[in-house]
Amino acid sequence: MAFQPPYSPSLFRKRDNASGASVVAIDNKIEQAMDLVKNHLMYAVREEVEILKEQIRELVEKNSQLERENTLLKTLASPEQLEKFQSRLSPEEPVPETPQAPEAPGGSAV
Repeated sequence: MAFQPPYSPSLFRKRDNASGASVVAIDNKIEQAMDLVKNHLMYAVREEVEILKEQIRELVEKNSQLERENTLLKTLASPEQLEKFQSRLSPEEPVPETPQAPEAPGGSAV
């Protein structure tokens, strides 16, 4: 009598097919999860970018305001006040250019 295995080779084929389908299903679920994570991250990044853009707009506006204020103060300061201020600057800091303020009849800047 010939040797017969206690199993049918067709059982393995069915398992392989079922296993292959299971692997595909798992791969699909992993891909869906990765897409969900990617979408969530993209949304979070877009939200953060909008917040940063708004902060940049606010900082640019504040910077412009401070530059206008600085220019006005330089214009209104007397040459003596400007010299005193510049002498207080540390050597590492560049000395800002001072606009020539028109002098009032009394010899002081307006």
